[in-house]
Amino acid sequence: MPPLPSSNHPTAPSAAEAERWALPRPLREALARRRSLHVDLATQTLVLRERGRPLACYPVSTGANGPGERNGSGCTPCGWHRVRIAIGTGCPVGAVFRGRRPTGEVYGPELAARFPERDWILTRILWLTGLEPGRNRGGACDTLRRFIYIHGCPDSEPMGVARSHGCIRMRNADLLDLFPRVAAGTPVEIRAGGDGDA
Repeated sequence: MPPLPSSNHPTAPSAAEAERWALPRPLREALARRRSLHVDLATQTLVLRERGRPLACYPVSTGANGPGERNGSGCTPCGWHRVRIAIGTGCPVGAVFRGRRPTGEVYGPELAARFPERDWILTRILWLTGLEPGRNRGGACDTLRRFIYIHGCPDSEPMGVARSHGCIRMRNADLLDLFPRVAAGTPVEIRAGGDGDA
């Protein structure tokens, strides 16, 4: 299992924080009783928690354009989300996805050379949907319609550096470790980090 973070990473929200963030009651209850994911854009990390206790920490790569929710921005949306659907069970490591469907290809040097500009979505997909109307759900700021995923990428892509088109990229091995530990409905918090703002 990947090492836990050594720095002070935000924990699951206290009751006061939950009120301040105006989290819906079902979400507050879900956080209290089960697993959740917490992405910090400042540290480029994803932490898996269970009842607020960290279980694992993974390096990630988020949007090169920073935090933001607008369609077409190339930014990673902040706020509370949930996993809408988990895609790719049983696919091989490096399986290539287009439109959330496996193409039957497996990523390798030859495929990379043929399509050097492709934004590779590999191995598994956790498709996110926003939970905050007007912020990351609905209108011109809808995470689901922006096709924001947590997904695998080529091992040559750096982690810990914001380089994606808005999605949350992970190493394939890390994603394979995480994937069976979450499910559709798992809450996902994405924070800009730095000064602690969401």
